[in-house]
Amino acid sequence: MDTPHTAQFSHTDSIDLVVRTAREQFLVSPQEETRLWVKNAEGSFERLCNTRVTVLDAALKTGQVVVMETRNKDGTWPSAPRAMSSTSEEDADFQGQPGICGLTNLGNTCFMNSALQCLSNVPQLTEYFLKNRYLEELNFCNPLGMKGEIAEAYADLVKQAWSGHHRSIVPHVFKTKVGHFASQFLGYQQHDSQELLSFLLDGLHEDLNRVKKKEYVELCDAAGRPDQEVAQEAWQNHKRRNDSVIVDTFHGLFKSTLVCPDCGNVSVTFDPFCYLSVPLPVSHKRVMEVFFVSMDPRRKPEQHRLVVPKKGKISDLCVALAKHTGISPERMMVADVFSHRFYKIYQLEESLSSILDRDDIFIYEVSGRAAIGENSREDVVLPIYLRERTPARDYNNSYYGLMLFGHPLLVSVPRDRLSWDALYHILLYRLSRYVTRPSSDDEDDGDEKDLEDKDAIPKPGQMAGGSSQDPGQEQAGPSSGVASGSRAPVDNSPGPSHWPQRARRKHLFTLQTVNSNGTSDRSTFNEDTHGVSFSSQPYIAIDWEPEMKKRYYDEVEAEGYVKHDCVSYVLKKAPVRLQECIELFTTVETLEKENPWYCPTCKQHQLATKKLDLWMLPETLIIHLKRFSYTKFSREKLDTLVEFPIRDLDFSEFVIKPQNESAPELYKYDLIAVSNHYGGLRDGHYTTFACNKDSGQWHYFDDNSVSPVTENQIESKAAYVLFYQRQDVARRLQPQPGLSEPSASPACGTPPSSESMDVN
Repeated sequence: MDTPHTAQFSHTDSIDLVVRTAREQFLVSPQEETRLWVKNAEGSFERLCNTRVTVLDAALKTGQVVVMETRNKDGTWPSAPRAMSSTSEEDADFQGQPGICGLTNLGNTCFMNSALQCLSNVPQLTEYFLKNRYLEELNFCNPLGMKGEIAEAYADLVKQAWSGHHRSIVPHVFKTKVGHFASQFLGYQQHDSQELLSFLLDGLHEDLNRVKKKEYVELCDAAGRPDQEVAQEAWQNHKRRNDSVIVDTFHGLFKSTLVCPDCGNVSVTFDPFCYLSVPLPVSHKRVMEVFFVSMDPRRKPEQHRLVVPKKGKISDLCVALAKHTGISPERMMVADVFSHRFYKIYQLEESLSSILDRDDIFIYEVSGRAAIGENSREDVVLPIYLRERTPARDYNNSYYGLMLFGHPLLVSVPRDRLSWDALYHILLYRLSRYVTRPSSDDEDDGDEKDLEDKDAIPKPGQMAGGSSQDPGQEQAGPSSGVASGSRAPVDNSPGPSHWPQRARRKHLFTLQTVNSNGTSDRSTFNEDTHGVSFSSQPYIAIDWEPEMKKRYYDEVEAEGYVKHDCVSYVLKKAPVRLQECIELFTTVETLEKENPWYCPTCKQHQLATKKLDLWMLPETLIIHLKRFSYTKFSREKLDTLVEFPIRDLDFSEFVIKPQNESAPELYKYDLIAVSNHYGGLRDGHYTTFACNKDSGQWHYFDDNSVSPVTENQIESKAAYVLFYQRQDVARRLQPQPGLSEPSASPACGTPPSSESMDVN
């Protein structure tokens, strides 16, 4: 620290005079950047940010100590905490290409790093900060701004990144400032780089707004006036309240046309924009994977990949499957299977949007005469679950718990054969691919009591071993699994009064009525001399003894399935051109019910048609590709490849303002940066491609890692936000030959000039 100097000032002198006096007394060169601190009574220091106020306004007193701080050559400030600085001992003498500097990920802050790298590589904005032009335009009094703090924090990052003295920097101070002024970015959750970019552009604009006192401006409709006149008026009104380097660089003008569907009233307004959010052409088709289960027990389930209308119905899914299987759609039932049970059985008229991509959808072949719960049909479809008895914690070990396993079935049963005896044999037939029938030797084994008990198929209601069950723990009957000869069924017990006698045959499983979860009994069946009828939706459980299941049930075969040829087809999404997205952006659309327009002629809200046109484009055009789609039933990321040009993106066909044919470069743009998003909705990673303004070389920024890339690596499905620079601006920014202004060269080892200094 230099020897203190003493100076006298009037109360009406500005702080700017204090700064100039201090720089003269301490012999600070014009290229060096400084800032002032005031030592208060407690011994701590406070920044003197606004140098335009007077000594009196700054509350400086006689004898008060003012400290002037000079920025380091690497863009940092000596007073910055060491923990916030990225400079290590081995990097102290590092000299690299200015701008080729990574940003440390502070924890899910890749979205912020990506946005900052894109913005840092906008040449005219970076030059604005490097040459300290922002210092004269800091707006500390704007109620819509952030007291200049966002602008100063961003300037610090730019100064450090473009000093050429850092391989990477830690944007901790900037992150803290952003969280302070935008609570949605507090903490370390993942966010959207475009949302951060939108906040940052707005914050920089208000912090650097040259308009110190905004006047009230009344928005006027065109009212039949020429577009040229209305557009000029709208732009002048916008500039009366908003005038900053952000407006100069990024703001353009829309023409918005609204037409009332009732009276035909046309409303034309011109509105400023900072970026274009363009939609991607969305396919009206959807690819769904399903499993088809045939009525033929010899056929394994087939996996199919079907192309269906995105806004279609369940019936469309069946029609698509019919083309692969030859089975009529009327003979299909669609179900969502989850955890060995039917999560939902769909009706044909239900929407496909309720089915998520992660759902396990099974389509079952049923009898053409069958339906669930329709008494008029000759066949009834029974949902079938598989359960295994497992020993429960009981003192006599005579009761068992039940666990679901395997895939459930939908089985068509003729109504005139709806008896427990017939149902047993129908199910035995449907399971025959992976359930082995007992051999003659098996039929003769077991003790004599077992043979007596198994003369008939056990009846539901006789397996509970008591008059009631605990709904919390599924219970079944005695270990034999059949009714005792001394126990008679109650009156409402499903099952006939006399079961047909058969040869002494071993029954592999027992049947039980259950609820839709497969966990508790239901008395849905009533059996009379004509068979079994049901009063509500029946669900049947096939209950297996562990030994019987182990002996006769082939688990490997039961889980087996085959893939249809359609599964091997690679369904490639056709790439779209960026120009198609822009055309879609300017297409006429009808307003949604949630966002109607108030027609001044009809005096009521209307679902008007709306059309946006491009009237005036900015120097740097930001194009946001709307990859994230949100609907009532689903959220998805569109991974469509958008083909965008690196050079000569021509907007002449989209700009409706009368054009200057002698200056075609006013409508042509070159790419300078891309923000990429990899991954899905819940997780993902942001990176950046950017072209260095000094070297013209493209680099890939992945947090603190930076590597050179070629132009053919830039275009990918991950492209999310595109930065384009107008060609006339690029030519204007190129250094003119013969001028003495030094260029920042990666090879030179000279210390940074005034252009590479920064302010906090």
